[in-house]
Amino acid sequence: MAGQLLDGKQLAADTEEKIRERVEQLKAKHGSTPILATILVGDDPASATYVKMKGNACARVGMDSLRVEMSGATTTEQLLAKIDELNNNPDVHGILLQHPVPEQIDERACFDAIDLAKDVDGVTCLGFGRMAMGEAAYGSATPAGIMRILESYDIELSGKHAVVVGRSPILGKPMALMLLNANCTVTVCHSRTQNLADHIKQADIVVGAVGKAEFIKAEWIKDGAVVVDAGYHPGDNGGCGDVELGPLIERCSAYTPVPGGVGPMTINTLILQTLEAGEKKIN
Repeated sequence: MAGQLLDGKQLAADTEEKIRERVEQLKAKHGSTPILATILVGDDPASATYVKMKGNACARVGMDSLRVEMSGATTTEQLLAKIDELNNNPDVHGILLQHPVPEQIDERACFDAIDLAKDVDGVTCLGFGRMAMGEAAYGSATPAGIMRILESYDIELSGKHAVVVGRSPILGKPMALMLLNANCTVTVCHSRTQNLADHIKQADIVVGAVGKAEFIKAEWIKDGAVVVDAGYHPGDNGGCGDVELGPLIERCSAYTPVPGGVGPMTINTLILQTLEAGEKKIN
C-alpha cells in the first residue's frame, strides 16, 4: 500500500483562501493591507524567478509587495542602508532578502540587520535563537512550512526519531530545532557524517535537506518511515528532490512529493507570516 501523500500544493491553496479572508478583513476595518518588501541584489535568473513567485503569491491573496532591485555591484553598506530604510518604513510589514547575494556582500550582517518584527522569512540570528528557545519569532520559512505540513496531516512527532540530512542556517539547523521542540529525538547529518546510511536507517522521520539530487538512497530508509524531501532539482518528468523517492512510495508511511510538497508551503509560510506581522502592526 502506497504511503500517504503529503500534498503541500493543496494545503497551500487551502491556506491562501483563509489568508485572503483575513486580508479582506484588515482592508475593511483599517483600509490597510500587509506589504512584503523583497530585495533582489544582482541578476541571478533563479533568484529573480523566486522573487516573482513571492510577489505573485502576495497578489493572489490581496496583499501588496514592494520589489526592490539592486545592482550586482551593491556593497554591504548600500544594502544595509536599504534594509534600514525598509525597517523604518511603517507601511512595510515584512522584509525578504533573497538568498544568495553577490559574494562581496556580508550576507549574515545584512540578514541580521532586518528588524525582528519584520523578519518574516526567519533569517536573523535573533529570530533563530528565540525560535530555538520556544519564544515568539517567525520561523525560517521552509522548515516552518514542513512543520505545518506534518501538523496538518496529523503526523505523530512526539518521541519519534527524526534524522535531518543537511545543516544550512535557513533549513537544516532550524528544522532540527523545530523537531526537537516538537519532542522528537533528532540526529543531524551532513557532508562529513560517517556511516550516513546507518543513521538514516534508524529514522522514523527523514528530512532531506542536503541540496544534492537523489543523494539519499531509498534502500537507506526503513519501511514505514515518514519521508520529507526539501530539495528540488529541475529535470525530466518534473525534476527530483534530495531523496530517491520512486522506490519508497510503496514502503513509506507518508511522503512529500517533488514538486508539489515542501516548495509551495515555503512561499505560503512566508506569506502567512507577513500577514501575521501586518495584523500585529495594523490592528
